[in-house]
Amino acid sequence: MHPIRPDSGGHYLATDDGRPFFWLGDTAWLVMHRGTREEASYYLRTRARQGFTVIQVSLLPETDGLRTPSTWGELPFEGTDPLRPRAAYFQRIDDFFTEAESLGLYVAVVACWGDKLTAPWGDGPRIFTAENLPIARQYGRWLGARFAAHPNLIWIMGGDRPPRLGGHPDNWSESTGVQAGFPRDQDWTPIWREMANGLLEGTGGRAVITYHPQGGGATTSYYLHQEPWLHINGMQSGHGGGHDQPVWEWVSHDYELAPAKPTLDLEPNYEDHPVSPWPRWDPATGYFRDYDVRKQCWRSVLAGACGVTYGHHAVWQWCGDRYDVINHADRDWRDALNRPGAAQVRFLRDLIESRPFFRRVPDQGLILSEPGKGGDHICASRDREGTYAFVYVPHSDQRVKINFAALRAKTVRAWWYDPRNGLGRLIGEIPAVPTEFVTPPYGPDWVLVFDDPAAGYAPPGLNLAKG
Repeated sequence: MHPIRPDSGGHYLATDDGRPFFWLGDTAWLVMHRGTREEASYYLRTRARQGFTVIQVSLLPETDGLRTPSTWGELPFEGTDPLRPRAAYFQRIDDFFTEAESLGLYVAVVACWGDKLTAPWGDGPRIFTAENLPIARQYGRWLGARFAAHPNLIWIMGGDRPPRLGGHPDNWSESTGVQAGFPRDQDWTPIWREMANGLLEGTGGRAVITYHPQGGGATTSYYLHQEPWLHINGMQSGHGGGHDQPVWEWVSHDYELAPAKPTLDLEPNYEDHPVSPWPRWDPATGYFRDYDVRKQCWRSVLAGACGVTYGHHAVWQWCGDRYDVINHADRDWRDALNRPGAAQVRFLRDLIESRPFFRRVPDQGLILSEPGKGGDHICASRDREGTYAFVYVPHSDQRVKINFAALRAKTVRAWWYDPRNGLGRLIGEIPAVPTEFVTPPYGPDWVLVFDDPAAGYAPPGLNLAKG
């Protein structure tokens, strides 16, 4: 198994032997703390079978993970001292990484959930502070060296917290932090920088690092883009802003930055998560379901992301008999593993990987009609050399007019691709002139696929739906 890295163009990911890598993640933040060995194994095998490529986990969980023992009875440290790790705890982590590797899965590891450091909210305790920067670096160095033998690791700083209070586009983190008693200019970046640099030292410079921020429109690029330790920008379109957060705008912002870095939504709306439950949930708002998941995932990727993370509300918290339900989860983790959205996101990966991977560029110029906003928004991307294009249309009976000027052929082969089952429906070969299409009356969402007939790409549904 080869480590991953940003590709030479800067926008996507590749293995170190040059093969394309599509980040299709799942959040199982608490699996290594709350799951038994047998449960974790079942989870990993299920997600591997479903086509996921990355599992996102936390080493030091948010749910009082420093003081509440794991399911197998272990704590990560002696007391809460990060320089006194308990061997049995981290050996179990080692075993999890090894099993994931055997299944072809990468693990994106939050080195320290944010409440152990920044904590505008959360249980803490705060064990990494501006007053003990060498401890953060030493912890990072120890982690990097301890797990350096695993080629399938990606490291995450952050953990649902901002790196500083100022600079958020909607001032949400600043007001939240001030309410929690922090000054408006509070900056935790030096602590994350030390921990990240420690990881790089411990891995001999091989660690690939991203950052998982709080929900809302602040991608890490607003705070950290120029930090040399940050290799992949991240965002969280999340669960508290209602339906159809404009994540495509956030991805587009990152895509245009220099130097180019891959970017992705590390936490879109979870399947079966209550809609906007803070500060108090109104059950009339309902839950996010598979359609909501598809809309956010497809539109972020076509806007230029290097992949996307799916998540389920019961899986991240490992909801089951042993633990209290968090935030109105409506089922346990076992049932949640096979929800519709978990099966459907693989069809996004399949379509992206079926065409030249590193040549994909976002291009809203393909859309001559109004692309729409919010839930109506249509998103498009194409091959830089003009051999294919994808257009995601979120509604049935929705009209979209396509501009083929960026495609090289005089005729194109057009398809409807069904994001629910990965099957294609041929429209036919048509002249490459401005043309209006209307999505089929069932769905609701569809993907238009256009190919240069001479390119020889296999039709969607014949090679993409894999069981």
